[in-house]
Amino acid sequence: MSAPMPQRSRNRGMLIAIIVIFLGSFIVAGALRFSGWRPQGLKNKGELLQPAGDLREARPLLTDGVEYEWKPVERTWRIALAPPQGCTVECVELAREIALVWQLFGREAGRVHVLWIGTPPAGAMKLQTQRLLQPSPSLRAGLPRVDDAKGVPVYVIDPNGFVILRYAPGFDPADLRTDMARLLKLR
Repeated sequence: MSAPMPQRSRNRGMLIAIIVIFLGSFIVAGALRFSGWRPQGLKNKGELLQPAGDLREARPLLTDGVEYEWKPVERTWRIALAPPQGCTVECVELAREIALVWQLFGREAGRVHVLWIGTPPAGAMKLQTQRLLQPSPSLRAGLPRVDDAKGVPVYVIDPNGFVILRYAPGFDPADLRTDMARLLKLR
C-alpha cells in the first residue's frame, strides 16, 4: 500500500533537503579549503618561511667551543637571534622581551632553547635555557634576511634544525608566544 500523494511529496522534499544540506557542507568546506582560507586561530603570527632554512648541516659552537647538537629526539624548539656587533639598547630590550615570553611557557620552558648568536650586551637578561653560540657564516646563511636594516629579526627553529618562522624587527612578543605555545603542543 502506498502513501497518499501529499505525504509522499513531503517525504521527498525532506529527503532532498537532507541531501542538499549534507552535500552542501562538503562543497562549502572544499571551496574554503582550496581557496586558501583558514580560521584566524590557526594562522601563525610570524612569517612562515617557504622554503624553511636548513641548519641541520651547520655545526654551531657554543662560546666555550663545545658543539651545539640539534638532537631532534629531545623535541627541543629554539628561538634564535643573531644581532650585529655593537647592538646595545635594542638588544637589551629584545632580550627582556624574549625572557618574558620564555617565562610564560611555564612547565614547557625547558623544551625551548634561546640561541643567542654572538655576545649579548651588558645588561641583557640571561635565561636558564639560553645558549650562547659563536658567530659563523654557515649559521647566519641559514637565517633568511638576518641582516635587516630595520633591526634584529627573531627566528623559530624546529627540533630537527629547520628555521620555520621569522619575526621582523619590532614584532609583538605576544605573537611569538602564541606561535610557540601552539608548536609546543606538538609532540
